[in-house]
Amino acid sequence: MRFGQHHYTHLPFARVILRTCMANTISALKRVRVTERRTEINRMRKSRLRHQIRALRRVLDSKDAKAAEALIPATFSMIDRSAKWGIIKKNTAARYKSRLTLRLRKLASA
Repeated sequence: MRFGQHHYTHLPFARVILRTCMANTISALKRVRVTERRTEINRMRKSRLRHQIRALRRVLDSKDAKAAEALIPATFSMIDRSAKWGIIKKNTAARYKSRLTLRLRKLASA
């Protein structure tokens, strides 16, 4: 592990350590700032996606077809947007949607 690549990057003092290891050009420092900002946004989006999918799975587990039908559009929209933003890959998005749809159909037919 090189200096500056630590597993404690979530701690407040890690930023100082990482910044001292970066090139000290203005553009490199700006890239650090931009990367930190984008990382926070991506983390938030991924978290929202997981919560949305988890909510739909819980409804499917509780065998409530009407509530699941109501949640499907919002969940699929979140999955599609996440794929568009690059949070997840396109095939992963398709797999999530396919499996959720299969579970919903199975629940509706039962």
